[in-house]
Amino acid sequence: MALIAIAADKGAPGVTTTAVALAALWPRRALLAEADPAGGDLIYRSVGGNGRPLDPGTGILSLAATARRGIAAEQLWDHTQRLAGGLDVIVGLASAEQAAGLTGQWSGLGKAFAELAQSPHQEAAADVIADLGRLGPDSPAVALLPHAALLLLVTRTRPEQLARVRDRAQALSGKLHGGSRSGAAQLGKPQIGVVLLADPQQGARIAGQVNEMLIAGHTGARVVGLVADDPAGADMLAGRRRGRVDKSLLVRSARKIVSDLQQNFRAELTSSGGPGQTGGHPVQHPGGAGAPGSAPPPAPEGAQGYAPRQPPAPGGVAGPYGPGPYAPGPSGPAAGSAPGEHGWQPGAQGTGAPPGAAGAPR
Repeated sequence: MALIAIAADKGAPGVTTTAVALAALWPRRALLAEADPAGGDLIYRSVGGNGRPLDPGTGILSLAATARRGIAAEQLWDHTQRLAGGLDVIVGLASAEQAAGLTGQWSGLGKAFAELAQSPHQEAAADVIADLGRLGPDSPAVALLPHAALLLLVTRTRPEQLARVRDRAQALSGKLHGGSRSGAAQLGKPQIGVVLLADPQQGARIAGQVNEMLIAGHTGARVVGLVADDPAGADMLAGRRRGRVDKSLLVRSARKIVSDLQQNFRAELTSSGGPGQTGGHPVQHPGGAGAPGSAPPPAPEGAQGYAPRQPPAPGGVAGPYGPGPYAPGPSGPAAGSAPGEHGWQPGAQGTGAPPGAAGAPR
């Protein structure tokens, strides 16, 4: 199972920014899903791989209509779109009112997200990183959590925000794990981690203090990393600003979180597979199977029901931010480009052709 849920308790801590950055840097093929009942942001922040705006009708909204009749994990690809940088996404609802159409379906969506990594079709397997937005006690997206391997709660570091994330982690531990005083919450799934959005120079000190607070509160949660509070990096990631996004504090800090998650939550984030497989998806190498320009492996003989609308992006090829499948489009900076050639260039529509979708923290 490899569904990683990312959420917040209150305010605008940058959940979408964090979700896009982690998906962009994920070492295996990743699918970013906007599962925020209040509505998604990607259609307003991003452009598609063809330089055109994203289609709000293809995503969670179209998936909801299919899910009423049941959905196989591989069918998720029929509802994806590709961002200009190559990242596959399931865009969210256009408004909170549309969430009524998903009543009773959130758990089924979570199950499909979790099963995608274990698809028997190697060309379809992917980990899903789901942006759940604000995860209050009445959020229907809570129904996805029993299917997740890991829940990351993003918060800024003002005292009232830290108190709220502590209380939310404690409440979720009790709901999902049946209480935490016995220590069972630390063993249950999903495990809960806290991601701090803060000044990197003060991050280590703050992280230690927050960890002590989480332990004292019997929350079952721990700080897993720090995302740099880097508005310039967020603007570069969204294509609103020129520059070397791979050198930004935002991407460098997100790369560290991805590395730590892979090391500290290996059992939760991977599953058994055949030789060369991680999480049910073949490990790819530049120039090998799955490299850009190569044909995807055929589906197993006799497989039925898998006919993706568009092929998933190949996974495992080093991207511009380090290991990960996410690469810039033709307008993006090439690795090793000469000085002065690092900025994202305007696309045909007069908009940026950025790799991602998360701009200013929401």
